[in-house]
Amino acid sequence: MEESTFSIIFSHLEDPRIDRTKRHGLLDIILLTICAVLCGADSWVDVEEFGHIREEWLKTFLELPNGIPSHDTIGRVFSMINGKAFDRCFMEWVQTLAGLTSKVIAIDGKQIRGSKGERGSLTLVSAWAGENKLVLAQERVRQKSNEITAIPALLDLLDLKGKIVTIDAIGTQRGIAEQIITEGGDYVLAVKQNQGKLWEEIKFIFELDKNQGFKDAPYDYAETVNKGHGRIETRRCWSISDPEYLMDIRQDWPSLTSLVFIESERWIGDKKETATRYFITSMQGKAHEILSTQRSHWGIENSLHWVLDIAFNEDRCRVRKDNAAGNFAIIRKMALNLLRQDKSVKIGAHGKRLRCGWDQDYLLHVLSQ
Repeated sequence: MEESTFSIIFSHLEDPRIDRTKRHGLLDIILLTICAVLCGADSWVDVEEFGHIREEWLKTFLELPNGIPSHDTIGRVFSMINGKAFDRCFMEWVQTLAGLTSKVIAIDGKQIRGSKGERGSLTLVSAWAGENKLVLAQERVRQKSNEITAIPALLDLLDLKGKIVTIDAIGTQRGIAEQIITEGGDYVLAVKQNQGKLWEEIKFIFELDKNQGFKDAPYDYAETVNKGHGRIETRRCWSISDPEYLMDIRQDWPSLTSLVFIESERWIGDKKETATRYFITSMQGKAHEILSTQRSHWGIENSLHWVLDIAFNEDRCRVRKDNAAGNFAIIRKMALNLLRQDKSVKIGAHGKRLRCGWDQDYLLHVLSQ
């Protein structure tokens, strides 16, 4: 991360403090925190401690006119920074990263359990570039609201032209589908039992033909088999675009082109697990492409949410005051994006954080991307 690029983008961020309290520069505080989180810091106390240990090195690119800010100061500043403005700066910064080529944008929400206070836990909806494994943007779910209201706001921030947007069942809303199509994208939306009639109609269509072995039915089919870590997982996908099958559903969903049925079978030793999922999509019924797209969506759980919990201890983070939880979440995602950009070592995010803490040259390499 070049300091000049970062400084240009985040210099537009309004400093929420009054003049008499500005003993430490806003950019200094933000950059200090990013460096500390890259090196393993998970709290404001950790950030301050990192700062004191690395103060001489930090002064080579930070001003730090009054030394390292206290953890109370760092926490107070992050609680005051306007969350929406911070999110927008993050999104603008992401666009400067090299190699953003992903065609699939996965949308999914995650609750930060440790942030629970009087207003409840913070839930964030993230946009994920599956092929690049980078976070593109996040939107905070308002108090007493849910992801349905946050998803359209997040989509408004993204360039959807030529992209395929995948969302779990909570985003299977006509307005959201219309928004994606209007912006020049395609959608793949999950359908679950809480969709009532829609789920029942799709389930009836596929079960009827499945019982007949899909004979004489105009389905496209694809299958993948993955082995590793003592497990074998097979995914089978059937898709259909025949207007006769879509007749009763198509009128309610903009640009609906295909219905999709995915069956997963996982063997772990002698234990077998199966799961079935249904989807609606504006994509043509090429089963191999739809299956690949949906596998990319499932990566948001394993490559983003799981990594944030395991490698960054996100669910155990007790930062919760005002805007601090959402802003610290952006710092974690910024750090994760930087670590994912590095291809020089083949280790996970946790190992890269350790290496940043141990090897100053490696930390500089990660920051300079």
